[in-house]
Amino acid sequence: MKKSQEDLLENQDIEIRLLIEAIYQKYGYDFRNYSQAHIKRRILNRFNLSGMKHLTDMIREALNNHKFVDQILMDLSITVTEMYRDPGFYKALREEVIPILKTYPFIKIWHAGCASGEEVYSMAIMLKEEGLYQKTQIYATDFNPVIIRQARDGIYPIHRMKEFTANYQKSGGKGAFSDYYTANYDSVKLLETLKKNIVFATHNLVTDSVFAEVNLVICRNVLIYFDRILQDKVIGLFVDSLPGGGILCLGSKENLQYSSHYNLFKPLIPSERIYIKKYQP
Repeated sequence: MKKSQEDLLENQDIEIRLLIEAIYQKYGYDFRNYSQAHIKRRILNRFNLSGMKHLTDMIREALNNHKFVDQILMDLSITVTEMYRDPGFYKALREEVIPILKTYPFIKIWHAGCASGEEVYSMAIMLKEEGLYQKTQIYATDFNPVIIRQARDGIYPIHRMKEFTANYQKSGGKGAFSDYYTANYDSVKLLETLKKNIVFATHNLVTDSVFAEVNLVICRNVLIYFDRILQDKVIGLFVDSLPGGGILCLGSKENLQYSSHYNLFKPLIPSERIYIKKYQP
């Protein structure tokens, strides 16, 4: 009986890997080096919702139904985010990174894996309050075109505004958070002026090359969903995107300690996983 259960779990893992391979071969989305625990949890949830009898049915459906693949892409997208998520991080940005950015004649920022855009707009608001927005270009990217459209719209549930406002205040916000959006029944829309210098675009950290050369890369709570090999590859993208003195911001559970690129950076604000790229001789 124990052997049968082990066989069942082994077969399940194989079928999930075949599904992921099928999606890559047919559509070009590569999840093969994502955390296997993350992949398995999301795929099994979609399987339970689908009403299908066998995991192999998902492979057949994925190969023949693009809308079903879109559902899987949403399942595998990393969408857990909020305005001023981890206020201490944004307070550190305001107090210790913004003064560095103020020395630049023009600023380019890359939000990689931006999801539905809340953290991108958080940065835009901060830059406005610090008088830097007009000389800044922000690139906000994610692999999922559906989630990028949501980010571009800048529309969020009104019930989240209390939480967002508290985060804004804790991060050192200098005004009234309500000044940055208009409310309409059950949702709010962020001001169009916040979008003026933001370019939203699809970009896949797994399969695409460097997006742009920038002064600051923000990629928070994305690498935790990748295995060690993929993490190192993506950090390599950031290395190639940043000049000497460029700044890299990771999530609270991420660091460069095990990366082959570790020696190219030095900690700027270790507690907030903010690093600065060393100048190369």
